[in-house]
Amino acid sequence: MIRVAILGGGSWGTALALILSRSAGAHEVSLWVHDRVVAESICQDRENRAYLPGLAVLEQIRVTHEIPKALSGAKVILGVMPSAYAREVYSAAANCLSKGTIVVSATKGLEPSTHKRASQIMSEEIPSSLEPRIAVLSGPSFAAEAAQGEPTAVVLASHDAALAAELQEEFAAPNFRLYTNDDVLGVELAGAMKNVIAIAAGVCQGLGLGSNAVAALITRGLAEMSRLSIALGGRPETLSGLAGLGDLVLTCTGALSRNRQVGIELGKGRSLTEVLAGMRMVAEGVGTAAALLALAGENNIEMPITAQVEAILHHRKSPREAIRAIMERPQRREL
Repeated sequence: MIRVAILGGGSWGTALALILSRSAGAHEVSLWVHDRVVAESICQDRENRAYLPGLAVLEQIRVTHEIPKALSGAKVILGVMPSAYAREVYSAAANCLSKGTIVVSATKGLEPSTHKRASQIMSEEIPSSLEPRIAVLSGPSFAAEAAQGEPTAVVLASHDAALAAELQEEFAAPNFRLYTNDDVLGVELAGAMKNVIAIAAGVCQGLGLGSNAVAALITRGLAEMSRLSIALGGRPETLSGLAGLGDLVLTCTGALSRNRQVGIELGKGRSLTEVLAGMRMVAEGVGTAAALLALAGENNIEMPITAQVEAILHHRKSPREAIRAIMERPQRREL
């Protein structure tokens, strides 16, 4: 039995706490929650009513608002915070880590100001003298379904093959299956990019467009995701796997997708400010679109769908005009 600390008490962080508490190793799990009120509510009610209502948070899961308490004695750290706050959290956690601690990111987004992936932030904020062992977790995984024990398959990526294999065994739980991968960049980029495409898929639904449009959007979205990932050093097969195609399909079509829901409301004519005001949880695609376009520009990669999503989000372009701009692009070969 090992002690696992989860940094982030949102829906996915809470779901992972539940999954790991019933995994093969029956881990000791601590859950750090940023919001003190939410943390106290979970401790009192043994339920995360703010982010994952209806599921019992077992007594053996220690819940705290204090990072040092959460990290005390932990061998494995799981970072499940929004990308915009990852640097702040890892910086605060660094002083509490022991040498050789395993740090796993489950964040799906890019830091808005630097366009960096979570694993890059971890490497910068955790001193190299501590020799952290770094991995990332991604794939098609709605928190509520995974927490309820519905079959879920994800990807655990690390440059350290032995670490990936170790975590694969440690994290395995009934109906929670993990595949390993050493393409950390590709897995992380896929997790960030699919959220932006999901906003576009939601826009299509909000506009009342049919299944043809969504199918085309998913397919061409995967094409532009692949272009950027490969240009930055990712492998093509990663984008055709769980972290790429799998998560893209889920996020573009699933009713529980926050990013898709943002797109639906934008397609119906609501403003971004109004949409976000009604959401408690973070839709990572909103802050990631601009970062992806910056990376694409630096590498001379075309990302037409992402560009139109960014125009809708932050430049007041109407959703219908954005769809028209995509459809009126010059004709070209598919491959």
